[in-house]
Amino acid sequence: MNKTIRQNRLVQIIDQNIVTSQEELMNLLKQEGIDATQATISRDIRDLNIVKIRDSRGHLRYQVFNAAEHSPNVKFRRTFRSVVLDVTQIQFINIIKTLPHNGDLLAEMIDQQNLPEVAATIAGHDTILVFSTDENNAQQMQSYFQSLIGKLS
Repeated sequence: MNKTIRQNRLVQIIDQNIVTSQEELMNLLKQEGIDATQATISRDIRDLNIVKIRDSRGHLRYQVFNAAEHSPNVKFRRTFRSVVLDVTQIQFINIIKTLPHNGDLLAEMIDQQNLPEVAATIAGHDTILVFSTDENNAQQMQSYFQSLIGKLS
């Protein structure tokens, strides 16, 4: 199966259905004659900037964030608000808990912001460590991150 065709169909499926898991996505692709492994689906999700968000009913579902529709800053803020569950500061590190499968995508977006208070990020499945050079910079980042999710420090 051609990667472009598979990814185009994957986007169409997500736009036309409420898809809540990679397994469900694989099954919907299979119904259309497209066989893909979980690893392939994972790569496609990352390549296409697909994230899990809460819809208006509070249900988690996949959605494609289209860069053409939003400036990078607006896209970052919207994604941050949609996928972050909590932010905790410990000394010069901020720990960001995200919805599953969103840690690495959001860390990449944080890196792309080129924030002077951020020395480095490390991301996993649902957790991001944001390192600052000192506690003051970490506190500034904590306040910024909290403002993005609508919480006061």
